This record gives sequence, structure tokens and C-alpha cells, in this order.
Amino acid sequence: MSESAAEPQGATEHAPESPAPLNVPRTPTGDPGVDARLTRLADADRLTTDGHLAVYEDVHAGLRDALSALDAR
Repeated sequence: MSESAAEPQGATEHAPESPAPLNVPRTPTGDPGVDARLTRLADADRLTTDGHLAVYEDVHAGLRDALSALDAR
């Protein structure tokens, strides 16, 4: 199979766009642990989309732990 037959005509390799801040407001909750996790979301603003998952999973785990700690009190 020739190279031209392997790729559709006009196909280009997709490159992720540069990171762009989403500028989503984060309102402080008054709980230092929760606020720290919400601040962590800002890290996604400087990452390409393939790096967002790690940030979201970290924030989710931290918020889940904060909720679990409320039940333990």
C-alpha cells in the first residue's frame, strides 16, 4: 500500500492547542482544605487538555476525602 493510500487526502496530524485559562471564578468556601482543592483547579489552565484528567482526579479525591472527614466527626 502506498503512503498516499494510507492517509486520506488532506489529512494532517492533530496537535493540541496551547493552554488557555478558562477564567472560571472560584469562590472561597471558608474551609482551607476545600479551598486548596478548588485553587488546584487553576493548574488545569496552564495544561493542555491531556493533562486535565490528573488535576481533576486529584481534586475529586481531595474533595471526597473532605466529605468523608465530615462523616467521621
